[in-house]
Amino acid sequence: MNKTSLLEKANAISKGNMLETLGIVFTAIDEKSIEATMPVIPKVHQPFGLLHGGATAALAESIGSSGSAMLLGDEADVVGIEISASHLKSVRSGLVTGRGELLHKGRKIHVWDIKVTDETGRLISACRMTNMILPRS
Repeated sequence: MNKTSLLEKANAISKGNMLETLGIVFTAIDEKSIEATMPVIPKVHQPFGLLHGGATAALAESIGSSGSAMLLGDEADVVGIEISASHLKSVRSGLVTGRGELLHKGRKIHVWDIKVTDETGRLISACRMTNMILPRS
């Protein structure tokens, strides 16, 4: 499948679930990386008007899970088994971008490094996600 088809597929499977609710849109994908954006609007704020760490983690997990799923196609299922996020700076509005880089592509485990930045390129969160790869029966 070419990059355009993978990007279209990633955005198509985002319809009708939390990714659509949070406004997450995939913008780039290749064999070792995937990128998505999310608007920072009130529905992703915590009570003090800042981007909620859980929304940031949801963006990172969406990137890592979708990256593995797009790499595997119909060969296997992907289940996220661990995610960590270090929130380094706050943001109140605009658009954040998450870029996931594949650190390890094993037969049973994928590990992604995901950096979330604001519109000026400031690092907002540094995340790490581990996926378990389950063969389809």
